[in-house]
Amino acid sequence: MIINGALVRFRTRARIELVAKARFMFGKQIMSPEQADTPARRIYFALQTAYVGEAQERRDGLAAAHDLIAEFKVATTSNLAREILDRAEAAAANDDCYLALKLTRRIINHEDTVLGRPKPQRDPGMASSPSPSTSPERVSEAHV
Repeated sequence: MIINGALVRFRTRARIELVAKARFMFGKQIMSPEQADTPARRIYFALQTAYVGEAQERRDGLAAAHDLIAEFKVATTSNLAREILDRAEAAAANDDCYLALKLTRRIINHEDTVLGRPKPQRDPGMASSPSPSTSPERVSEAHV
């Protein structure tokens, strides 16, 4: 778990109650740098850095996400993917990086489908996402 940029490890089961606004992510949502190996995953990692990083890391993460989103939008043929990335970027600009990450997970699912990439058992942030379509040419709202 990451809370306000600090890694928290649990040695035993615990119940946590946050009584103030905090930026946090749980294990399955956290992506390691090694896992950021596709364009959509690099966007996710940049947004993750913006979400949980220190002030300078947030600025750098948002700038990187902006550039990566622009590149992805030029490369994709999916108008829906472009619209979702616009929403993700707007959410991040409005300091709602959690929503931006959630939207970007949809882009990762789309990208995996298009690339024919098998879905790992425990892909970060993917546990609650819908399963990919069998047709990579058609992208539906459920997949992006």
